[in-house]
Amino acid sequence: MRLILSAAAIGLAALLSSCTAASTPTGIEAVPNTHALPGAEWLTNAPDAEGSGGCDTEAPLAPGAQPRPGAMPTGSTMAAIVANGQLRVGVDQNTYLFGFRNPATGQLEGFDIDLAREISRDLFGDPNKVRLRSVAAAERIDLLRNKDVDLIVRTFSATCERRRDVDFSSVYYRAAQRIAAPSGSGITGLDSLAGKRVCVAKGTTAGAPMLSAPAKPRVLGVTSWTDCLVALQEGLVDAISGDEPILAGLVAQDRNLTVVGAPVSSGAYAVGVTKGADDLVRFVNGVLDRTRADGTWQRLYQTHLAALGPSQGPPAPHYVR
Repeated sequence: MRLILSAAAIGLAALLSSCTAASTPTGIEAVPNTHALPGAEWLTNAPDAEGSGGCDTEAPLAPGAQPRPGAMPTGSTMAAIVANGQLRVGVDQNTYLFGFRNPATGQLEGFDIDLAREISRDLFGDPNKVRLRSVAAAERIDLLRNKDVDLIVRTFSATCERRRDVDFSSVYYRAAQRIAAPSGSGITGLDSLAGKRVCVAKGTTAGAPMLSAPAKPRVLGVTSWTDCLVALQEGLVDAISGDEPILAGLVAQDRNLTVVGAPVSSGAYAVGVTKGADDLVRFVNGVLDRTRADGTWQRLYQTHLAALGPSQGPPAPHYVR
């Protein structure tokens, strides 16, 4: 069923048509704010994609002996979380399949949501001692830096740029970045975006490949992927670019969309951890190793991601010893 949010789209139309020459921060072309989709901006720069920066983005700390639930080492980051009585996790509520709010139940569901619960299970012996906080992609690093959450489990790609500010677990999912466009639009991939407008979620790595593309499309940054869907449905942008599972979620909401072209980049999803919390990184990696070994990862895939096709299995970890 096609999602139509005409009131929001009308506001966005006004937003896109009323650019001014006011002074703005470097890398952002001014787009006045509206109540409909606050924060929409024409982008001229974006976070680096995976693979840029020269570091090894997939070499986190190896897990040690995993403590029993509820019996964390004295003085550890995990003991402080247990003493607090809950694990605070930043998640998404707008990305179908990974983190979304079920309209029938009002509950948050998805692969990332259940992965957060598995970490809670190994901390407390209870998967439900987790406080899920819906966060925008652009907020993830600041929330960890300010210790407003303990972890981020939100389709968070490990990159060299981000590693300067936060730490990451081992990779738990790999995703190719592609393009989604309306059927019959004539858009077939990256090379056909000349003169086109492409929507991405701000704070993600999706913008960088679009901004560096030889076709030089205009890139609109919005708060969430559902905002991109609104803009596309009303003809305010011509395409959306994001990770393939995110686009699959949008296609499930609007069957007029088609994912086209070859991958333009890739993402390696990992759990975000506050910089310097090495013990928590090792603990989370122990949880991820457990989900790989006992079939939990595969079960979560079948529950939430089966629409993406047969599972290739969990990514193998590459640890720094």
